[in-house]
Amino acid sequence: MKHILFKTALFSLLLCAFSCKHESQIQDNKVKTAKPKAKPLPTEFKKYWYAGQAEVTSYSLEQARYGELRNGTAMLIYVTEPFKASKQVKADAASPDNVSVLKLNATKSFLTGIYPYSVMTSTFYPVADNSNALKVTNSVQEWCGQVFAQINNKEDFEIATFSYFESEGDQQFSLKKNTLENEIWSKIRIHPSDMPTGELQIIPALEYLRFSHNELKAYTANATITNQGDLTAYRLDYPELERSLTIKYTTLFPHTIEGWTETYKSGYGQDAKVLTTTATKINRINTAYWQQNSNKHLPLRDSLGL
Repeated sequence: MKHILFKTALFSLLLCAFSCKHESQIQDNKVKTAKPKAKPLPTEFKKYWYAGQAEVTSYSLEQARYGELRNGTAMLIYVTEPFKASKQVKADAASPDNVSVLKLNATKSFLTGIYPYSVMTSTFYPVADNSNALKVTNSVQEWCGQVFAQINNKEDFEIATFSYFESEGDQQFSLKKNTLENEIWSKIRIHPSDMPTGELQIIPALEYLRFSHNELKAYTANATITNQGDLTAYRLDYPELERSLTIKYTTLFPHTIEGWTETYKSGYGQDAKVLTTTATKINRINTAYWQQNSNKHLPLRDSLGL
């Protein structure tokens, strides 16, 4: 009888130990998969970005395309807004599901001979700075046709691309999450001291991938930060792509983007050559542009040098 009781007690102890270990593993997994906490936002950030205005900056542009540099203009429009995470769109009403994002609409306009190019990329990056961008879209329009790509941040990156090229036709696929080059431009504005450096896997800008016809995937890049006094430069070098991107921003808050350069081989075949796209700031205003859509507001473009 004593022997039976001893075996029963031993079995109970082993069962308890297994259950406790199993529960501990579950808790450890929860910790590993828990979403990082939101980073605190300083008062100056809230005062600047939640004043009911957007930051609108114009740039003179020399854009590499088809083996030549083209003159044009670029715009960076930053604004905070509520983003409905479940539907991946701007929220129409208050909801617990809403996420505050710093939205960047980046546009470019330039001519390639007789016909114009229009490029727009929208990036929705959480001001909590605790995840990848929630959504990135890119579209390019020119007389040959138009292309569009979208990245949605879900369990993985869910990607949809559309093109008038047969070889790049409509596609839908998933990618493992990595740093997005498109989100770097917003992360700089929030916590530039936390920018990723060293060797990393990064998905290049959607615009570049369209222009170069490279595969949409992560590539190895080396990221460096160089302080130049009033300005700081963040540089990405992609050995496989033979491409580099340097973004210059003010060292002190609000870390405005003062310009950028992008170097890679432009053109096809024997006409391809290494060229550098350059954007230089013209002017910057903070304004509620969405309320300024009347003809009487046209003179406001003068303040941006447009």
